[in-house]
Amino acid sequence: MRLLGAAAVRELAAAAGIRPSRQLGQNFVIDANTVRRIVALAGVGPDDVVVEVGPGLGSLTLALLERAGSVTAIEADPALAELLPSTVARFAPGREGALRLVTGDALRVTSLPGPPPDALVANLPYNVSTPVILEFLARFTSLRRALVMVQMEVAQRLAAGPGSKVYGVPSVKVAWFARARVAASVGPSVFWPVPRVESGLVLLERRDPPAGDVSREDVFACIDAAFAQRRKGLRAALAAWAPGADFAGQILRAAGIDPRTRGEALDVAAFADIVRARDQLTAGGA
Repeated sequence: MRLLGAAAVRELAAAAGIRPSRQLGQNFVIDANTVRRIVALAGVGPDDVVVEVGPGLGSLTLALLERAGSVTAIEADPALAELLPSTVARFAPGREGALRLVTGDALRVTSLPGPPPDALVANLPYNVSTPVILEFLARFTSLRRALVMVQMEVAQRLAAGPGSKVYGVPSVKVAWFARARVAASVGPSVFWPVPRVESGLVLLERRDPPAGDVSREDVFACIDAAFAQRRKGLRAALAAWAPGADFAGQILRAAGIDPRTRGEALDVAAFADIVRARDQLTAGGA
């Protein structure tokens, strides 16, 4: 099997009349060592069913087909989607049957063909990276792990813990589903066109939610409210969510949290405690 280098990537793009789209966040990997490194860090093997979002010209797809049992690729650009099967046939003969192709917006994909995927491996478009990660972890509960390449700033945010300057809504919501860490950095020179930023590889390993007695939707609404006014203490920040600042203070004390605490100091389990306390107080007053 051959992987794509710079010359092959440009040849494929030119033959199909494709120019990278900034609107779609398209930056194609042109270095075979980089895609092999991604697959290795993801721990992909022959028993894995991998879903890839944004395969582009197929650089990572081919590397995944070297190791994975099968790959389901989701591509939003119809021209790129049309090109991918012939690229696989040319560069990975005999592996055509291991590729399943879905043409469409990944954020609107609610089901996938074939067996349920156990791994998400993708070079994600920067403009939709966080929503894709959260939606896929929520929709496809069969996913046990993910390795995604995103802008380094986003990677650090996804893996941040409470108290970090970059800790925020994505950090807390991802933690509901998985443990996240920045596994490696990727320089701009391995992409075409060359982006202005460094990229990072984020490894996510599925874990059980921190609470089974409160809904994820309620916890996420609490997180959104807390970080919408992150400079305020939680008593004030959660006033609209509670509703009312006095009730918010009561909820926080019942959850064992100082009402002056800011959202950036709490982990996802603490936000679940807040929701649980609100539910209990609401039920008690009914």
